[in-house]
Amino acid sequence: MAFRSVFVAISIAFALVLAAFLINRARPSVETAQPKADFIRASGKCAECHVRTQYSIVHEYEMSKHAQKGINCLDCHQPAEGQKGKEHNGFTIVSSLTAGNCRRCHEDIYQQFLRSRHAAVSWAAVRGDKAFTPVQVNFAETYQPGGVKRPPHPFTTLEGPSAMTSGCEQCHSIGKPNDDGTIGNCTACHTRHTSSVAIARQPRTCGQCHLGPDHSQIEIYEESKHGVMFSAQEKLLDLTVEPKKLTTREMFVPTCATCHMSGINGLGMTHDPSERLSYFLANAISTRRPNYAQAQAKMKQVCNQCHTPAVIDRVYAQAEQVVQTTNEKVNVAKTLMDGLRADGTLTGPPFSNPIDFTYFDFWHYDGRTSKHGAFMGGSDFVQWHGNYPMLRKTVELQAMAAELRRQHAHK
Repeated sequence: MAFRSVFVAISIAFALVLAAFLINRARPSVETAQPKADFIRASGKCAECHVRTQYSIVHEYEMSKHAQKGINCLDCHQPAEGQKGKEHNGFTIVSSLTAGNCRRCHEDIYQQFLRSRHAAVSWAAVRGDKAFTPVQVNFAETYQPGGVKRPPHPFTTLEGPSAMTSGCEQCHSIGKPNDDGTIGNCTACHTRHTSSVAIARQPRTCGQCHLGPDHSQIEIYEESKHGVMFSAQEKLLDLTVEPKKLTTREMFVPTCATCHMSGINGLGMTHDPSERLSYFLANAISTRRPNYAQAQAKMKQVCNQCHTPAVIDRVYAQAEQVVQTTNEKVNVAKTLMDGLRADGTLTGPPFSNPIDFTYFDFWHYDGRTSKHGAFMGGSDFVQWHGNYPMLRKTVELQAMAAELRRQHAHK
């Protein structure tokens, strides 16, 4: 009887061990594999735990340039100046990084970014200047006049906080001020743990925000010859090359970054995408930027890596003509709207009358699209998404204005 009980107990124990072995073998390797000791040391011991809890971020880091150059997790996650750290398994860290963490190694790039419209201008376009210090406002206004010293956009109250938080701010937070005194977050373009230059060079990375009726750059790019060639030949390009070593051998088809930011064939690089822009195309009336001549020369240098000067000059001449004629059309509409306000025909706060929306769409959607299409090689956007709707809305605005004046005269 004793032997029988022992035999049954051993059989049950063996069955349990075998079941545990089979179950464990069926688990994904990410849950069972132990990271190598060298990798644990290289990651500042972080991989020891995170390889089980958030394997994807460990894997992304492992593939990154930071890992290849021996920069470990703690190098980035230690508190920067102005940041409050928290205790985490014996280490003092910050979990949410800002530009303050990146600037410790990339100060020149951060300063270029601060001068750009991606920085304070981006956040102020939605939320105004209240979140910035006077020093930050003055600095941004030096490089982007009128871009920051402004009230919140009327839509922030008209559309409500949830629309802003889940809508506009998702893109415009690239220039949000941080509690540590810095502005923005580099991971908006480079992603968090891969910190990838290749991802930042992808057109679709820019297209996360530069899309839609008011800034349809990604749609224009994809329609253009550049975009068609990229789609067909992306696998022949090498988007991973270090900026200082990038040539047209690796990038013989340009992406957004090639033209607006990258150094190529020895040209200088920048993290101020407006450094090579000669007009304020986003404005209702587009004027030349203060650095017009220098900016245009820099952009033409990039164009010259693939195109002849005659082609480049022709494209610029045609695009500038579109800017001029678009300005003329917007001026006509603006004069009409200003007249309605001046004589009391149109009253009330912004966007309280249907004609306000028609006029806004006229310059903010159609006018912008026409101008961007002209510079980026999108003929359909110059015409059917730009000039045609502007023509139609000019007639609509005139009819709406006439009706408003008729109603006002009978009051």
